[in-house]
Amino acid sequence: QSQLSQALNGLSDRAKEAKEFLVQLRNMVQQIQENSVEFEACLVAQCDALIDALNRRKAQLLSRVNKEHEHKLKVVRDQISHCTVKLRQTTGLMEYCLEVIKENDPSGFLQISDALIRRVHLTEDQWGKGTLTPRMTTDFDLNLDNAPLLQSIHQLDFVQMKVSSPVPAPPILQLEECCTHNNSATLSWKQPPLSTVQVEGYILELDDGNGGQFREVYVGKETMCTVDGLHFNSTYSARVKAFNKSGVSPYSKTLVLQTSEDTQSEEQTLPFPVPLERSQLRRMSPFSSTLNLQPSFAGRSYFELRSSAHQLSLHSSLQSLNSAVDIKKMVAVAWFSFDPSSAHADIIFSNDNLTVTCNSYDDRVVLGKTGFSKGLHYWELSIDRYDNHPDPAFGVARIDVLKDAMLGKDDKAWAMYVDNNRSWFMHNNSHTNRTEGGITKGATVGVLLDLTRRTLTFSINEDQQGPVAFENLEGLFFPAVSLNRNVQVRALTAL
Repeated sequence: QSQLSQALNGLSDRAKEAKEFLVQLRNMVQQIQENSVEFEACLVAQCDALIDALNRRKAQLLSRVNKEHEHKLKVVRDQISHCTVKLRQTTGLMEYCLEVIKENDPSGFLQISDALIRRVHLTEDQWGKGTLTPRMTTDFDLNLDNAPLLQSIHQLDFVQMKVSSPVPAPPILQLEECCTHNNSATLSWKQPPLSTVQVEGYILELDDGNGGQFREVYVGKETMCTVDGLHFNSTYSARVKAFNKSGVSPYSKTLVLQTSEDTQSEEQTLPFPVPLERSQLRRMSPFSSTLNLQPSFAGRSYFELRSSAHQLSLHSSLQSLNSAVDIKKMVAVAWFSFDPSSAHADIIFSNDNLTVTCNSYDDRVVLGKTGFSKGLHYWELSIDRYDNHPDPAFGVARIDVLKDAMLGKDDKAWAMYVDNNRSWFMHNNSHTNRTEGGITKGATVGVLLDLTRRTLTFSINEDQQGPVAFENLEGLFFPAVSLNRNVQVRALTAL
């Protein structure tokens, strides 16, 4: 019985692993479908770019043909006009000579005959060699050599196929090492014992403590993370997934955590300056403004703490945009990427969701993953591609903003839209404050959201663009951009 029980335990483990493997395979089906849609969108965008380039070249070549056409017509018409005048003069001279020949007065005829003979010979000489030869051929001496391009199109293929390798297995949360203390939570996880797939990092997600959407709070190689600044007396759900070059694993089982009851005010402050030995990266939740510092672990965090006395100051654009801001207080600097889940379907993501473009000529909206309701926040958007002078818009928006129109068309967005010469502020389809100065490829648009002063200000290439754009802002705002296929934008965050 003991031996059979041990054997059954081993078989039970295998059956459990098989069930988890089936879940992984089913998740792979969904991932393959999503990757297929994304890959098709990228392929269509690349082919459309080639088609656009070919159409532009076609227009240039047609312009040359039209110029050649006009030149030929002008030469022929000029020759027609010149020949018509000469023919009219010749015909007139011939008619006059015939009338003179009919003259019956010999003496009168002899008086003018010599002059007429010389004039007839002179006119005949003017119709000399080449006069009655066309100055222009009807053929177009242009030959389009499209053979190399056709050969290149026929050779168009994928340069490199992805090497098929398995995605990681879902991590296992180590319950004995997970705990909460006051309004902080420490979570620990590991890979399944039998997993041999290489893992490049992990993504830890928490909800908002009220059953809302999950958001990333940590991305890195460590297997333990402390999340500070949570709400007191709240229930949070946590989950983690692993990733490598092949993709992302399914989520681990969800762990429910309860923070402590609050015996004091949730809003806490710290004296300045912060000691240098505590100035490393911290984990701070985006869900409250509590700044409860604890040493944490290496990796990318949602927030980075900086002080004016002992750490890097805010970006120079922040100072130039709002020099009156007192930087002596604590500043929470947020890292975020663009959010595929809330974006319009035409948006194309790359560079770990930090770079976006579009496969439509119409304006489409994409939001950042992080929403802000308190504090001072600054980020920049680098214009990596700018073709045919479109009007991208930059700013902030509510989560339910229209995704199929320019940012600022409804009352859920506050934006600056800009072309290559000037910019305007727009909210609820109202355009204000036209300002000279536009963008080109390589330009940088800065967005300063000051929720302490409740204002929104913009800059272009680190110079403030126009006055303070919007005032009396209140609520939850997400970084937002609207663009079409002629623009590619890269987010520069955590400045």
